[in-house]
Amino acid sequence: MEDIVRPNSPAARDIRNVLHPYTNARRHEERGPTIIKRGEGIYVYDDEGNQLIEGMAGLWSVAVGFSEPRLVEAAQKQMSKLPYSHIFSHKSHDPCINLSEKLVEMTPEGLDHVFFTNSGSEANDTVVKMVRYYNNAIGRPEKKKFIARKRGYHGITIASGSLTGLPLNHADFDLPIAGVLHTNCPHHYRYAEPGESEADFADRLANELEEMILAEGPETVAAFIGEPLIAAGGVYVPPEGYWQKIQAVCRKYDVLVVADEVITGFGRTGKLFGSQTFGIEPDIMVVSKQLTSSYMPLAAIIFSDKLYQGIADNSAKLGSFGHGFTASGHPVATAVGLENLAIIEERDLVGNAARVAPVLQDGLRALADHPLVGNVRGVGLIAAVELVADKETKRPFDPEGKLGMQVYELAQKNGLVVRAIGDSIAFCPPLIIEEGQVREILKRFEMSLNEAEGWARENLS
Repeated sequence: MEDIVRPNSPAARDIRNVLHPYTNARRHEERGPTIIKRGEGIYVYDDEGNQLIEGMAGLWSVAVGFSEPRLVEAAQKQMSKLPYSHIFSHKSHDPCINLSEKLVEMTPEGLDHVFFTNSGSEANDTVVKMVRYYNNAIGRPEKKKFIARKRGYHGITIASGSLTGLPLNHADFDLPIAGVLHTNCPHHYRYAEPGESEADFADRLANELEEMILAEGPETVAAFIGEPLIAAGGVYVPPEGYWQKIQAVCRKYDVLVVADEVITGFGRTGKLFGSQTFGIEPDIMVVSKQLTSSYMPLAAIIFSDKLYQGIADNSAKLGSFGHGFTASGHPVATAVGLENLAIIEERDLVGNAARVAPVLQDGLRALADHPLVGNVRGVGLIAAVELVADKETKRPFDPEGKLGMQVYELAQKNGLVVRAIGDSIAFCPPLIIEEGQVREILKRFEMSLNEAEGWARENLS
């Protein structure tokens, strides 16, 4: 890129000063950033004027699209009225109260209380602390362990990064911490045994979870946390009946069920929550991302009255619930969240996701015969295409991940933003997307896939 070497260009300044998350820093020094200048609807525009379809809704999150005037107005209105106020020590404000009430109304029955954080990572970190606090309060000091899943994603703080089951998030960070275990990933394509049906696979995973709980001691295992479908780890849709079998094990041993709906919440799967899509009855639900369409940083933990009573009693005993963030329940963020949820409801974006989903899912599955495609998976408006060197054996290309990055780069050249997760290409467009726009995504992706085929044969083994 020419502007990388031009002194004081935005790209050169970025390289000089910014350490980017989830980025190879040395590679970034060579290629520089794509600088996004503005967004509108499902599109973003770079500093060279190129229009890109945001096929990932930013980071799985911009439900209502970019530059939604009502969210801008909601932020401006609240900023001019009460730009900041905390909710520590018996303080509150209208946006926080109203959004809490709305979340309790929207989420599954039995989730009656809300705690706000700024991100999903902070929320899942807080869940670990809340569960520890609760079990200490009710006289179960040994019941603290969390079971998460390999390939699952729950954030990147010390605790939530430990819950995450991806090697890259653990390597050289000295994670996971003690008290966090990982059971197997429910991805039938990769992890089922030869000839194993989806039902048998789900049975085996539930049995493995039970064996893990028994090996650790049920009196030490506090919670099981999972995304309704594993998203950032590769878009893995669980086999039918999986969640019912997992929950049965959890209930048997008094293990809390935590649904991480940071990506799946508010319509992504074609229903309001992924928990409804997969039959989950959580004790705790975590939401973020599409809560505000990421216009403002905000996350929420919605949890049962049973947990609340134990936590409240302990706060009385100790004098305070000693946890919170400066921006917990921030008035501007909660005002934007409330307006964002109103838009999702008024425009029936959950229904739109359900109606448009077959165009995306069927269109991607139509590529199953492509020489590079090994597996296509997804539900609602979230999907992934896994690329392989050999369809019969499912063997990936060597080195793994290089083809995925090549397809990512080619897609961007062709005006489409996707995400490469190893050699799986993920899609997660804004919920406002229309059928014709989905077909354009498919067209640009197939073009990129075709361009990548010759490159892969020449450069990979």
